[in-house]
Amino acid sequence: MLTRQTAERPAHAPLDPSDATEEATPVPAVASLEATGRLPGAVDLECYFGREFVPLVDAKIGVMTHGFLYGTATFEGIRAYWNQEQGQLYGLKLLEHFRRFQNSAKIMLIDLGHTAEELVEITVELLRRNGLREDVYIRPTAYKSSELIGVRLHNLDSNLVIFSIPFGEYIDTTGGISAQTVSWRRNSDVSIPARSKIVGAYVNSAFAKTEAQLNGYDEAIVLTLDGHASEGSAENLFIVRDGKLITPAVTDDILEGITRTGLMEIARNELGIETVERSIDRSELYVADEVLLCGTGAQISPVISIDHRAIGTGRIGPVTQSVKDLYFDAVRGRLPAYSHWLTPIF
Repeated sequence: MLTRQTAERPAHAPLDPSDATEEATPVPAVASLEATGRLPGAVDLECYFGREFVPLVDAKIGVMTHGFLYGTATFEGIRAYWNQEQGQLYGLKLLEHFRRFQNSAKIMLIDLGHTAEELVEITVELLRRNGLREDVYIRPTAYKSSELIGVRLHNLDSNLVIFSIPFGEYIDTTGGISAQTVSWRRNSDVSIPARSKIVGAYVNSAFAKTEAQLNGYDEAIVLTLDGHASEGSAENLFIVRDGKLITPAVTDDILEGITRTGLMEIARNELGIETVERSIDRSELYVADEVLLCGTGAQISPVISIDHRAIGTGRIGPVTQSVKDLYFDAVRGRLPAYSHWLTPIF
């Protein structure tokens, strides 16, 4: 049984102490951990909207909202992981996410109205209020909230919403997936900044993912305008060749991924493998020993075939398996060396 938690607050105090006066009330359990991305109607959830906590079902925007009309918004995708043995929910790299969120907002001329540290406090309070004792997805979005017609970024109001929902696997992390190098090209930084999570830019990801899946593949691999491998549809890309871990450089129009950085940290500290950041040709994907995709939503997903070509042996490789196992232990609070990644919620 899930419960809404409003117990005594430790270090992360709510912004408004009066928000924490409700008694705990039972909430129905969520049936599964499939990453549907849909609002779980059976669970009474709150969100942070308009600088206050409100029921998620009551958080609405107008149909003329600029961010809705033109995609003038930016977001983060954050996870929190439930550790059943410890009875603890861990927010994963909250501060790193909100610092990137700040950078994206800066690029979009959006004033968040909060520091990154304040956004962490708000998120911790939100997760306590919702009281979910399972894996959770947290979605902060800052958007141009003026209701008007006209393409621009300046002289527009902004608003912020943060919600959290139960969330499981976004793509398969256990059996290995197939991928296609799609015809669509990755957004160039000179067109739409690739290092920012700009809402409108994710139409590029949608085109790529849909092309791959309608062609019978699990995921897309997107190339840069000059034909180098950039990313998955919404994941960073790594290959293994001759014992070396290789990933596209930030100059290859990638998102500066937080999971990407964590994976490199694990590979270096636990496996003694340094990561080479450089451009990767499409044909190099075919001859790689291993390929994997990673991201906060995707987690660590092994790729075992690309464009009908088996990667390595056609099974999950040893480096990918080791990194994946270590990552999932780290995010669930089982590896003390990575406790700095985690924020305990309860």
